[in-house]
Amino acid sequence: MNSFSLQEINAVLQGEIVGNASCKITAPEQLEMASETEISFIGNKKYEKFWEDSKACVAVVNQDIAIEPGENRAFIKVKNADLAMSQVLELFAPARPIFEFEIHPTAVIDKSATIGKGTKIGAGSYIGPNVSIGDNVTIYPNVTILDECSIGQHTIIWPGAVIRERCHVGANCILHPNCSIGADGFGFRPCPEKGLVKIPQIGNVIIGNNVEIGANSSVDRGKFSSTVLGDGCKIDNLVQIGHNCKLGKFCIMAGNSGLAGSVTLGDGVIIGGSASIKDHLTIGDRAIVGAGSGVAADVEAGKVVLGYPAVDARDALKQWAILKRLVKDSNK
Repeated sequence: MNSFSLQEINAVLQGEIVGNASCKITAPEQLEMASETEISFIGNKKYEKFWEDSKACVAVVNQDIAIEPGENRAFIKVKNADLAMSQVLELFAPARPIFEFEIHPTAVIDKSATIGKGTKIGAGSYIGPNVSIGDNVTIYPNVTILDECSIGQHTIIWPGAVIRERCHVGANCILHPNCSIGADGFGFRPCPEKGLVKIPQIGNVIIGNNVEIGANSSVDRGKFSSTVLGDGCKIDNLVQIGHNCKLGKFCIMAGNSGLAGSVTLGDGVIIGGSASIKDHLTIGDRAIVGAGSGVAADVEAGKVVLGYPAVDARDALKQWAILKRLVKDSNK
């Protein structure tokens, strides 16, 4: 792994150095686990108390930090330590897995597929008829891309991902291992003769640019038209996005959360872990759904909801406080 001086790291961050650390910095690490040659981060004042016992030689901190670095240690003051952390981690990031062959001999590529310049395709991958793959795409082993799909330039697709027919992935996306794009939506109707009849899902999935989809997450195809993820959406592991959902730009969905069919998210919506959203609802721009919540009604733009069923977060906290007091009083 690379190592850097304090000054070399600050040349990237463009912060203010307070104190001095002469050692080469070998790695980033969290405060409690850092060694004498490692850099750490203090992105919130509540973590300042851990600095004295930390062995880290340098910390990237916010400008309003209230402590001093101490002898032979240094701070790099920046406007936003959390954002600066991403720059530091990028400096130390190891290289991605190596391709011995640009296109592995065991990859199966239909003759009608078009492959862009600089694209790499790993062992055991399948590229179907009339697929279009842009320049500098990285497809790791055992990826399946079925008929008439398109993949934008510089996208990275990790092993085991499946992109079903007629789906479209934008540029600079990252699809993590075993994610599923374009599986059938969950559509069945009772039938006296057959029990349950499957409703054909004839739409597709359209994913914008700079979208990241976590491992084992599923984005179902539309029943009629398209399931759509806007530019910049970030989807965690084990997330379910049902058929015909429409996500605006820069939405975040944390792990184990799920959208039933035909849910609409505005721009910048945040869905907490394990939250679930009922079908045909609209969550307005920049709304936040707290972790574990169950949303059964539309949510206005900018609103924060919490609980099961989800209500205004302030009301939920009041309800919980009242229940806590009732339980306490009943135990007297």
